[in-house]
Amino acid sequence: MSTFTSIEIVGIGGYVPGHPVSNSDLSATLDTSDEWITQRTGIKRRHYVGHGVTTSDMAAVAARNAFDSAHHSHIPDLVVCATTTPDFRCPATAPIIANKLGLPECAAFDISAVCSGFVYALAVASSMLGEHRYQTALVVAAEAFSTLVDSQDRSTAVIFGDGAGSLLLRYNPDATVGRIHTAELSSDGSDADLISVPAGGTYSVAHPETADSPYFQMDGRRVFPRAIRSMAEISRTALAKTSWDIDDVDALIGHQANERILRGVANELGIDDDKALVHLDEVGNTSAASIPLAMAARGGGIAPGARTLLTAYGAGTTWGAATLDWPDLTPVYTANTEVAGHR
Repeated sequence: MSTFTSIEIVGIGGYVPGHPVSNSDLSATLDTSDEWITQRTGIKRRHYVGHGVTTSDMAAVAARNAFDSAHHSHIPDLVVCATTTPDFRCPATAPIIANKLGLPECAAFDISAVCSGFVYALAVASSMLGEHRYQTALVVAAEAFSTLVDSQDRSTAVIFGDGAGSLLLRYNPDATVGRIHTAELSSDGSDADLISVPAGGTYSVAHPETADSPYFQMDGRRVFPRAIRSMAEISRTALAKTSWDIDDVDALIGHQANERILRGVANELGIDDDKALVHLDEVGNTSAASIPLAMAARGGGIAPGARTLLTAYGAGTTWGAATLDWPDLTPVYTANTEVAGHR
């Protein structure tokens, strides 16, 4: 899709709300167990939004953490929010986030590509910065997926958690580390039924006889092989556009959906397992927020300049990959703190 030369990451922030909910906590109300969940997903705990807390509330905390990471040296004039759980169907969530951050009037809009949303938002924001129309962009991915999941459906309730992650980007032709090199995106609408929330859109209005469910649904058995294949293929494309070989990759940060999928992508690409960053054990699958959350929570151990590959797969179906040099900064990540929701 796009190759960049002058887009620099200057801040990374992440946030997960409330107190962790363990597998054992869920087994008290569901026909499941810690062993069953861990073996099939790698997830040990997840976090849920508290009463009155919205997606934009979490996003604002993650954004402020990114500002702290950047030492408050950059004010964004562009805000791109990736989310499947907006505060409202209308208006978009990004302008609300900008207002909560006290930003001056700026361009702000949402992207809905579900679990691939962050990679899509990163690509779009980087392209807009590369056109020299904006100087600094806040890319934030935030999800309150617990509001979409049937709490009594063990196939989905044990997987998802809530949270937000953000990156602060700027146009800087003199950047030496922290550069985004390329982003590749793809989709296949013929697989739209694999991952969906059937109700709530115009289809339900046009076809009221379907009595669609308002809850998230996923055909995991069909998704599993497609996710591995799609992420591996588009990762190879992104690596080729960057002129990197597989052995050049120092860190792989994939969408944190399932540890077996993460390992499957690494194995398909021929990347050592110890290069694949894992964060889902602590927060579950946070959809679009999973990659920036992993960058914020676990990125402190990655060396500046490390060649990093990002990749994701989600509903639509959509998928993408991006390459970057790890920035020379300290990510800021907060957890287990309450946020007072307000409009």
